[in-house]
Amino acid sequence: MKGAEYAVVIPTVGRPCLRDCLAALASTAGPAPSDVVVVDDRPGAAGEVPLDGAGSLPVRRVVSGGHGPAAARNAGFRAVSAPWVVFLDDDVRVTADWGERLAADLASAEPGVGGVQGRLVVPLPEDRKPTDWERGTAGLQDAAWATADMAYRRDVLEKAGGFDPRFPRAFREDADLALRVMAAGWRLCRGERVTHHPVRPTDRWVSVRAQRGNADDVLMTKVHGRDWWARAQAPRGRLPRHLAVTGAGLAAVVLALAGQRRPAAAAAGLWALGTAEFAVARIAPGPRTADEVATMVATSVVIPPFAVRHWLGGLIAHRGTVR
Repeated sequence: MKGAEYAVVIPTVGRPCLRDCLAALASTAGPAPSDVVVVDDRPGAAGEVPLDGAGSLPVRRVVSGGHGPAAARNAGFRAVSAPWVVFLDDDVRVTADWGERLAADLASAEPGVGGVQGRLVVPLPEDRKPTDWERGTAGLQDAAWATADMAYRRDVLEKAGGFDPRFPRAFREDADLALRVMAAGWRLCRGERVTHHPVRPTDRWVSVRAQRGNADDVLMTKVHGRDWWARAQAPRGRLPRHLAVTGAGLAAVVLALAGQRRPAAAAAGLWALGTAEFAVARIAPGPRTADEVATMVATSVVIPPFAVRHWLGGLIAHRGTVR
């Protein structure tokens, strides 16, 4: 099937999974991309990135300076001229018929459609229940406009100003762009092509580091208003509960130092109850192995204060931001 001309942009920090991503792209059936730009977003960009899986793809490397995936994608799409730009993450694997389905997705896009999203599939273990991290990754299957596989018209990207580099992480920068594109009158739709997003290995503290995203949520509210959650089809998360649990913990410490033993004990009880509820909510749907339970208990203690810390940091950092 002959489809619209398209280029592929893949931001990376040099992870080995890039090799498998390129190999899958090279072996898919259907029209080949006119250009594949791998954007090396490592600070200093020392060394090479693994491009050897690209086969005969017209792949080239662009250096973006380590400013985050939003800035990297901007550098990538501005380096190509194809009318459609498909953004892929370096840890995805397109399927064998992805190219054919992409061609159909782009061919069926009406003039008012500014972007077409791919369908993400997160393979999960079949012999046990998924862990908390695996369930979180699986949430990408229902995410709207995730740039793990998202095609935009190049002129739409230009008119929208591209991705907002104030989002320094791979979090909310795709929703921000989508909301701005739709506010400009374009429609976004979900296509039929399928891309696999394996769960990457990580350590037990990944959920704590993920709390940095609370600062990005502050920026989203500043830029898009308090109702952006509904328009972006994003889950609200547990920040209100984290505020309550953290407040109870701080109150317990302050009251204890002030010699108010009974009020301190009451506040400590509320903190313990809230922490236990959080841990149980994460443990119950999982495999309940000793390691997973230990990880959930430990991280459930520290996630609420870290979430509040990053939220407060976002309020300070973005205090002058206006819509």
